[in-house]
Amino acid sequence: MSPSFDMAKRPSEKPGVELDGNARSEGWRMTRYAMVADLRACVGCQTCTAACKHTNSTPPGVQWRKVLDIETGRFPDVQRIFMPVGCMHCTDPPCLEVCPSGATDQRVDGIVTIDYDLCIGCAYCVVACPYQARYKLDEPKFAYGDEPTAQEAQRFDERKLGVAQKCTFCHDRIDAGKAAGLIPGIDPEASPACSNACIAHALHFGDIEDPKSNVSGLLTDNPWFQMHDHLGTNPGFFYLWDESKT
Repeated sequence: MSPSFDMAKRPSEKPGVELDGNARSEGWRMTRYAMVADLRACVGCQTCTAACKHTNSTPPGVQWRKVLDIETGRFPDVQRIFMPVGCMHCTDPPCLEVCPSGATDQRVDGIVTIDYDLCIGCAYCVVACPYQARYKLDEPKFAYGDEPTAQEAQRFDERKLGVAQKCTFCHDRIDAGKAAGLIPGIDPEASPACSNACIAHALHFGDIEDPKSNVSGLLTDNPWFQMHDHLGTNPGFFYLWDESKT
């Protein structure tokens, strides 16, 4: 999987934020949460991956946030770039369209969710996702064999067995933070664990519909692209990159 640098957009082409699926029936909303990854800054340390795994207690082999190691350029003028990936929280998510039980939904702020109580484990969404961001685990898995560690035992959630699971943009933190008067993307207590943990300040989270937000500023001032944007999913995950580097 490699980024399509020829699709890099100019700052004037700020993405549209109209929602699709169930959220579209709610009408136009003035909040659209998104993640912006600056590929010029990411050092591939995987701290975001570790922070996500610790926060969500995902089992071995399940990584809601991971970082791809990509070689770009033409020999001998090549370089490595590191690309954080996960659920893209698409504006038009293919996973929602194929879900037969209504377990996959889209909040009015753009975050794509899964209701574990409604999911029947058919895995249609796993196949439909073009970003390989969904997982289905049928049996418990622990880091050191059959017995969980103290943290794994404390955080084990049986509801996640036999159903689809993925990155949620830590919406529990967002909701709790907003209830306390905090701003997602600015206040760490109201922001995703991965963006909080980034040592290179390469991951940024916020409301792209707010022209004064941190992420809106980044998309206005820098060239950016979306992964596989030719599919028309309009991901809520944006990458900053200078075309001159390729």
